[in-house]
Amino acid sequence: MKLSEIYKIADEIAPKRLSDEYCRNYGAYDNSGVLVDTGEDIKSVLFTLDLSAAAIAKAKEIGANLIITHHPAIYGKISHICDNEPLGGKLVECIKHGISVLSMHLNLDGAAGGIDESLMDGVCLAAGGGAENISVMHPLTGGGYGRVYDVKEISLADLAKNMEKVFSTERILVYGDKTKTINRAASFCGSGVDEGAISYALDEYEGNADVIISSDFKHHLISLALEEGLAIIILTHYASENYGFQNYYEKMRRQLRIPCEYHTDSELL
Repeated sequence: MKLSEIYKIADEIAPKRLSDEYCRNYGAYDNSGVLVDTGEDIKSVLFTLDLSAAAIAKAKEIGANLIITHHPAIYGKISHICDNEPLGGKLVECIKHGISVLSMHLNLDGAAGGIDESLMDGVCLAAGGGAENISVMHPLTGGGYGRVYDVKEISLADLAKNMEKVFSTERILVYGDKTKTINRAASFCGSGVDEGAISYALDEYEGNADVIISSDFKHHLISLALEEGLAIIILTHYASENYGFQNYYEKMRRQLRIPCEYHTDSELL
């Protein structure tokens, strides 16, 4: 397949315009899209959250000449590419072996059925029921980021324990009274919690959450949330997004006419 054909399918599931809209409306930055194009037809695809050295090695092993990541392989501006530097070395390795790279970041975070919505779905699965009365903090045209929603009643301890199974991780931190009853949750994939997210989770009209779920919490945000009566469940960044990216892989795999495989950097779960 042509890389342009694959990108068209990827963009139909998680349109680049969502990333552009998010950056425009909420002051964010992104670099989604085709980041390395070697010009070759694509024979097979490897999906992975990051352009890690292990993912590149796996692509070479299976003969995949396209890697699709969630996190942008090139995020900030770069002034040079050197083989003896971490990022430059990986980019050189990809180009040497004819491997193109496509990254789907904020557009996939905010897409309908995307990574943020998948995090909510995983939390609800852990609670034993589907989400109801959903409120979206940052709405987008056909999607959004940051959600507060009703869950089936469950204790904080049981919710966290069940989330370990759903998100395939043993690295979960829990703050708050573990006997606390959870009826409404707020979740933000990746490192999306700031003061605004906590305020939204607590808002009497949109929020009223009992627990806030995300990753990469700064200390002062943990302290603030606890003082305001919110319990906290902290996943690793990888676990909070790998679940949704696997869902995305399944959607893409069903539409592509070439072999696809998924790579997980398990040490980051």
